[in-house]
Amino acid sequence: MNTIVNRIVQLQDVGVQAYKDTWDIQEKLLQQAVDIKKKNRGAAVAQATENHFLFVEHPPVITLGKSGLPKHLLLNERELDQKGIHFYKTNRGGDITFHGPGQVVGYPILDLENFFTDIHKYLRFLEEMVILTLSEYGLNATRSEGETGVWLDVGTPFARKICAMGVKASRWVTMHGFALNVNTDLTYFDYIIPCGIQGKAVTSLQKELGKAVPMEEVKSKLIAHFLTLFKANLKD
Repeated sequence: MNTIVNRIVQLQDVGVQAYKDTWDIQEKLLQQAVDIKKKNRGAAVAQATENHFLFVEHPPVITLGKSGLPKHLLLNERELDQKGIHFYKTNRGGDITFHGPGQVVGYPILDLENFFTDIHKYLRFLEEMVILTLSEYGLNATRSEGETGVWLDVGTPFARKICAMGVKASRWVTMHGFALNVNTDLTYFDYIIPCGIQGKAVTSLQKELGKAVPMEEVKSKLIAHFLTLFKANLKD
C-alpha cells in the first residue's frame, strides 16, 4: 500500500452555531477519516484522508472535559437555565471552560499522519499559533508549564489565561481544539473554576488592548500562522 500525504486543509467558518451541532459535525468528519484509514490497511492503492479547520462562535455554553471535576461548575441546573447557558460533558481532554459570543473557537480535524504523529507537538503548535497571533497585537503571550493553553504574565501574581485548549484524537485524527477570548464577556468565567485552576484570572484581547478587536481579523491571523507551522495549504 502506498501512503498518500495530504496537507491541504479545508477551512470553513460556520458562524454562530450551537455547541452540540458543531460537535456532531466534528464527529462525522473524524469518522470519515478513520473509515478511510481502515480501508487503506487492506487496499492496494491508498485513499487520501481530508483535513478540516472549523471556525465557530458558540452561544453561551460550559463544557467539562474528561479530566474535569463537576465541582468546578459553580452553578446548578436551574441557575444554568436562568442564565441561558447550556452545559455538556465532552470527550475532549482538559477540565472545564466556557464558550460564548466574542470568542474565536477553532476545531482542526486533522489526520496527523499527514503532518506528524505527536499529540504533544500538536498542542504546542496550536499554542504557538495563538502566541504568534497575539504578538501581532503587541502582547507577550507564553505557555505555562504543565498547563495547556496560552497565558499572559506567567510566573507573576497577575498571570491570566487568554486561550484554552482541549483535544481528542482517534487513530491520529484530531477533533475539538482551542478557544481564544477576543471580545468575550468575561463575567461568564465567574460561574466556573476555569480549567480547574484556582486563583488565576481569565482575560481577553479586548480587555488587554482596551478596545474591541475585529473577529475576522483575528481569524485571518490565526489561520495564516497555522498554515505556516503545519506546512499546509488551504483548499482552493
